[in-house]
Amino acid sequence: MTTDAPESTETRYSISNNVSYLYQVYCSYMLVYKNDTKADGFFDPELLKKSLNILVRQYYKPVAGWFQVSGEDIDVVFDSNKFNDPPITTQTLDIDYETVSRHVYDSNIELLVPAAPSGVIKPENPNIPMFLVKATYLESNEAMVLGVTYHHSLMDGTAFWMFMANWSALCKQLHGQSNLTEFDLPYPPTFGFPDIGHLHDPSKTFEHTEYSLVDADQCFKEFQPGAEKIVETILEVSVEQQHALRQQARDIGVSFTELLCAVLWKGTNGLRLELNPEIGSESSLYSCAVNPRARVGVSSSLCASPVINTSCERTVSEIAALDLRDIARLVHEAIDKCSGDYLFSSFDFLHQQRKQELYDERNNQIGKKLMLVYVCRKPVKCTVSSSRTFPIYNTDYGFGAPEYVRPPFLPFDGCMRIWPTPLYDARSSKAPLQIYVSLPENVDLSQSPLLAQFKCCAN
Repeated sequence: MTTDAPESTETRYSISNNVSYLYQVYCSYMLVYKNDTKADGFFDPELLKKSLNILVRQYYKPVAGWFQVSGEDIDVVFDSNKFNDPPITTQTLDIDYETVSRHVYDSNIELLVPAAPSGVIKPENPNIPMFLVKATYLESNEAMVLGVTYHHSLMDGTAFWMFMANWSALCKQLHGQSNLTEFDLPYPPTFGFPDIGHLHDPSKTFEHTEYSLVDADQCFKEFQPGAEKIVETILEVSVEQQHALRQQARDIGVSFTELLCAVLWKGTNGLRLELNPEIGSESSLYSCAVNPRARVGVSSSLCASPVINTSCERTVSEIAALDLRDIARLVHEAIDKCSGDYLFSSFDFLHQQRKQELYDERNNQIGKKLMLVYVCRKPVKCTVSSSRTFPIYNTDYGFGAPEYVRPPFLPFDGCMRIWPTPLYDARSSKAPLQIYVSLPENVDLSQSPLLAQFKCCAN
């Protein structure tokens, strides 16, 4: 972060010196809290608002800021004398706990999540909110659902769930001690992106297949649903299955997550080939989001959104023919290439393309737009993001941990999210793990020998 002048109260945080500007979208989650004792003052809305305002004003000032676009640069601007506080709305519904839980499980964001504007950052639209909250109470006082929406350019998943854990901890400390001014936060507040120029190695070049260049006048069509209806299936990986996969991963020389990704890729690839044998010579794509903090020596306290994407590609027939060990190694190689020089190369590639896009716009030319490849149409896609190590259930606002946290439904063919259950511990595997899988409705996961081993929780 840099301050404009010693006497200025204005500070700028750039989102165009990393991949953040690609994520001009909102992400939404729903957290269900049960009030078993029917306690009064359950999630007092004024305390929620007060604790959130203290958190952003004292520790996360960019969340109370606004966007500013200047040429190819996009900054979050915030002022210590002016705050764009996150809006909180409330509603009370005359339904029971089972009914509201079903709405959460079915990802009813229209009912339970605050409506957000377009996340696209434009000069004429600088005041779009960074973070929105909707608290849903029940007439019966049985439970409360906390619906949250945040602008993805500010934080990646790691930083966001640290933010949520810090908010809950601050709120809990305010219970009965409303005059507190200093707080013990479980995670360091994180914003900004460090200089990575020292990571540049000019002797190395990379092909960034994780991105796709699409005709500018066609790019938004990539986000439109195709002829196939995309539905979500939730698979459960039991404790015993996790132990078996961990042992198998050790034998192969890959990580547990890499092997699980290989299972998902080979399993869904086989199902798509069986449904349409004509796609054998076409592309089968694996892509994933990678948190490179540890491998490039960047602390979470210094970096809010370093996540980058990586991919590997083979034909559908090749993936069908390879055994699981070989596919796991392909996944490992794709993730392992995310070194410091790869990180710099990825950001430089994005910078150059952004400059070209701005040049085309200024000259009224129809050029190319850069998109993450997982939203582009391909015969087979396996796009995995893993949230299993995030502190998702370490969000106790003073009434216990949430009963259930619902990730967003991703309506893109092949999107898969590895997600913890309430008692899951990434280090010990003492509770089941869930996988949210988005595929066309005619793809039956139970027909795959690799995927049928996992319990199907819901469609």
